[in-house]
Amino acid sequence: LADEQEFASAPLATDRRSKIFPPASPPSYSESKTKPTSIMAEPYEIRAAMIAESEKRSYVLKIDGYSMANALLKNGECTTSAPFSVGGHNWVVRYYPNGYPKHCDNYISLYVQLEAADADAEDVKAKAKLKLSLLDKNANPVPWYCRTIPLHTFSRRAPDRGCHDFIYKAGLEVSPHLRDDCLTIRCDVTVVKDIDQEARIPPTDLHRHLGDLLQSKDGADLTFHVGGRTFPAHRCVLAARSCVFKAELLGAMAESSSSTIEIRDMEPDVFEYLLHFIYTDSVPLLDVVMAGHLLEAADRYDIGRLKVICEEKLCSHIDSNMVATSLALAKQHGFRRLKQACLQFLASPSNLNATIASDGFEHLLSSCGWSVFEELRDRTIRLNPKRDIITTFRK
Repeated sequence: LADEQEFASAPLATDRRSKIFPPASPPSYSESKTKPTSIMAEPYEIRAAMIAESEKRSYVLKIDGYSMANALLKNGECTTSAPFSVGGHNWVVRYYPNGYPKHCDNYISLYVQLEAADADAEDVKAKAKLKLSLLDKNANPVPWYCRTIPLHTFSRRAPDRGCHDFIYKAGLEVSPHLRDDCLTIRCDVTVVKDIDQEARIPPTDLHRHLGDLLQSKDGADLTFHVGGRTFPAHRCVLAARSCVFKAELLGAMAESSSSTIEIRDMEPDVFEYLLHFIYTDSVPLLDVVMAGHLLEAADRYDIGRLKVICEEKLCSHIDSNMVATSLALAKQHGFRRLKQACLQFLASPSNLNATIASDGFEHLLSSCGWSVFEELRDRTIRLNPKRDIITTFRK
């Protein structure tokens, strides 16, 4: 994806393009009026200042099959994206190819909805602001197709906000932004949280102290040899973080009495990342190739959180060059979520053809055989066409 850029929605009513891009109607959200608050005129000490922090995430939707969506879904009917997490809440995007409500049948409507995890749970609330953008071929927002939705409190009673007149279809269909019957939309969701500054407890810095311990090597009681490099470490830290290391280092295995251990079938850079996570519970900047190697290492030593982080990284960066390698890895180690993400990507005929033409196709055949294509065929037959128009990418 291209870097984030801020655009204002450009008015087009005064130029000749207004026949194709008509003036935007008022947004679908309603402006809430703030009532004045009366304050008692007596001395009162404010004990805590309120500040806010925010978390932002961009969610990109590739609508693969614009014409099919128009034919399958009537006005008021939508297809829904897979859930994604921002600010501790799950969200989905609803795409209406023929608009919603009735008077918007010439438009594409788009809404972002807060998902409640449990219908019986207390009402979940989240403050968030949205930005909806149509992307051009370079993954940059198209200025006149950018809409900003101001801060809103999402709840069970008011779970969604969006834009009923987001994209004028007649204009889109003659524009360069509809390519090969596909269009790409980005939803920026920024969740804002209020914080009681006085009562706020400082965040834990245990990870920093353990990271310093790894770097200083103070008190290290064993050394790993990996691909010609040595890594001092602390037996008790590794045993506390991995049940596999615990069995090897504190149990009856031979390594428990040795101060030097040789690790085979792993690159030293991968082991260095693994140690960094064990001590700090975080990973440095992770590229897709390293995520694949680190996922294997996390599976080997049964480090659950690291497996989830690496699998999430691979799931969110699937393309025709990487899908064969990722699918072979998923089948070899039983990573179900990664496997399903790969199969969903390959369910698109254009993606499948690009994968077959890639260098990784032979690796996929040698690792998985033709069974993966039989499974893909069976899965495609079972697909609900209304729910499989969207191929999703996350940033």
